[in-house]
Amino acid sequence: MGGPSGRGVRVVSFGECMLELQGTAFGDMRQTYGGDTLNTAVYLARCGAQHDLQVDYATALGDDPLSSGLVQRWQADGLRTGLVRRLPGRLPGLYLIEVDERGERRFSYWRDQAAARAYFDTADGDTPLEKQADSIDALYFSGISLAILPPAGRQRLLAVAASVRAHGGQVAFDNNYRPRLWPDVAAARAAFTAATDVATLALMTLDDEQALWAQSDANAQLQRTLALPCAEVVVKRGAAATLVRQRGQTPQEVPTVAVHQVVDTTAAGDSFAGAYLAARLSGSDAATAARAGNQLAARVVQHRGAVISLATMADLLE
Repeated sequence: MGGPSGRGVRVVSFGECMLELQGTAFGDMRQTYGGDTLNTAVYLARCGAQHDLQVDYATALGDDPLSSGLVQRWQADGLRTGLVRRLPGRLPGLYLIEVDERGERRFSYWRDQAAARAYFDTADGDTPLEKQADSIDALYFSGISLAILPPAGRQRLLAVAASVRAHGGQVAFDNNYRPRLWPDVAAARAAFTAATDVATLALMTLDDEQALWAQSDANAQLQRTLALPCAEVVVKRGAAATLVRQRGQTPQEVPTVAVHQVVDTTAAGDSFAGAYLAARLSGSDAATAARAGNQLAARVVQHRGAVISLATMADLLE
């Protein structure tokens, strides 16, 4: 797949990146940054670099030094930042992540007034994302992207997705359901349904689907998820084989990669999405893309932090 007029494929990831503190309360802390769609964008840029994928990150930040530092670091990570809005007086969100001895995470958030929530707080059609929708070949966003926006902003993001799809682009939706970010489950279900209606690709974690739809029967939920209207559905099931379903075809199982010691599960799904999208947008078939996603996710969970060093994953890019 190539972009119009010989340019590379332009991929946009929309969402929120926050300042991250790693450590224990009242203990030693390490400052960094992360967010589901930002993590995916970085891994997508790394995995797609040799195929001329051009990755933009779209969000809103403040006009403070911390926001400027984030932009500089994203650019160093290979991301384009022309779709970032800088809002005077606003700040990026903040979270604390604590990891137990099994590699599982506990989060504490300070994000209610984060700048990213106000990305669409301007005249209709006046954001950089909306103005450049016609030049986007693929748009990626998540359930968290939807959750942080007020209802009007949510509808405008979905309208951008519809525009990208209308001109032949790809729209990828990653469920990432976080109940605490939603006023109620009905609002989340309505937004997720609208997202899967417009998406061409759904990247779904089965546990999140069960939580969203209050379905205790994993197989029943799996069948419902595989029946989504998207042309392509990927279902992630932890250590169990990943399922890939393309419209009109029997789902394929793609084994995950065994990991002997999980250090930190942060960004397992985000890295899978980045590698999967990079492979698909570069012409690989769905099963090959899922294998790439599983390999990268297995590597990521063996290291601390959302974004591992490029050197740590260099062999996967060969």
